[in-house]
Amino acid sequence: MEKMKLALQIYTVRDFVETDIKGTFQKVKAMGYDTIELAGMSMFNGMTPTELKEMLAECGLTAISAHVPIQELDADPQAAVLRYKEAGCRYIAIPWLAMEQCPGGAQFEATLATINTVGKLCNDNGMTLLYHNHDFEFVKMPDGTYGLDYLYQKVPADILQTEIDTCWVKFAGVDPVGYIRKYAGRCPIVHLKDFYKEGETGQVYELIGDDGEEIKEAPPRGVFEFRPLGMGVQDFPAIIKAAEESGAEWIVVEQDTSVGRTSLEAAQLSREYLKTLGY
Repeated sequence: MEKMKLALQIYTVRDFVETDIKGTFQKVKAMGYDTIELAGMSMFNGMTPTELKEMLAECGLTAISAHVPIQELDADPQAAVLRYKEAGCRYIAIPWLAMEQCPGGAQFEATLATINTVGKLCNDNGMTLLYHNHDFEFVKMPDGTYGLDYLYQKVPADILQTEIDTCWVKFAGVDPVGYIRKYAGRCPIVHLKDFYKEGETGQVYELIGDDGEEIKEAPPRGVFEFRPLGMGVQDFPAIIKAAEESGAEWIVVEQDTSVGRTSLEAAQLSREYLKTLGY
């Protein structure tokens, strides 16, 4: 069984990227990350994909994948795919869907059409399209199926594969280990994210719009805190074992916000924890 490779979702340290792109890349490399996942191109101050790829290379990094809003993909599918191919990405992940675009929503059929178009374009360019879940896709459809499963049933595996975010699976009340195994052979990238929760929280994340701006929601009512890996509720030895045995090629560290430490410090703590697990 081949060992998975490791990347950092650069959204984790976006506050540092805003002020010093290259310096942040150098710090990420020094931590022991050799690869990153992009959160679109908008955070890189107008750099072209080629310029970004060259800067990453200067810092000893590559970009394996990118989160790309479906609005960007829908506006000009071919240009969008080629943009991230030029940046060196092997995967494009749709990071989220609006409720009307999700299964059962008024725009779901149009969303399926976009996904099929982009997935085929990715395949034509040696890339793979993924979908990155949150918790809201775990609502039940009329037939009892989770919305996320319904999406994967409607799109062939050769067009759309999974990017299972283990935090949001757990937050939705579903076992991340079992869910990864459910998609064995269809889960090339698995997101590792830890958290702590008490009480009812409501929505606890910020989504990124097609303009790169964060979509704010009401603050949580209970206690919720994103934490470095190994400092929250997740059973990462079991999660990593399931990912390995299910054919995942990459594990990606992601932390949406950091409390009591900088985002770079949090990324470093996650990297050090993974070393104790053989990564």
